[in-house]
Amino acid sequence: MLKGLDPLLSPDLLAALRAMGHGDEIAIVDANFPAASLGPPVLRLDGTSATRALEAVLSVMPLDDFTPEACWRMEVAGAPAQEQPIFAEFRAVVAAKEGERFQLGALERHAFYARAAEAFAIVATGETRLYGNILLKKGVVRPERAA
Repeated sequence: MLKGLDPLLSPDLLAALRAMGHGDEIAIVDANFPAASLGPPVLRLDGTSATRALEAVLSVMPLDDFTPEACWRMEVAGAPAQEQPIFAEFRAVVAAKEGERFQLGALERHAFYARAAEAFAIVATGETRLYGNILLKKGVVRPERAA
């Protein structure tokens, strides 16, 4: 255990987050997502939800504020404008951790798969709600200004 860190952040997940650079992306995905077949390293958090994993990741990783969008959900297949309850939860977690400046973008299902295949890592959760998938683009940690 370490002080001040979310206990959900495993050594492997912390190492991946630390190794990521500005602009790298990480996917947090549900239990139905084909994580192992896409190629990037898969970090398993089977006992947790995607929203809880998102909270833990955003407790240490800033989103990229140099781009218009820095987080994306998967669109519902055949009904791209349809809202799933988990989408509101994703928005709430992002707003709580990063403020209101980030909007949750949407990617068509196969475009989401393609983007996740290029991610730095995939965090596979035990999320059972459909479309419990989110991609995050890492930002920069700015030095604190002297008082």
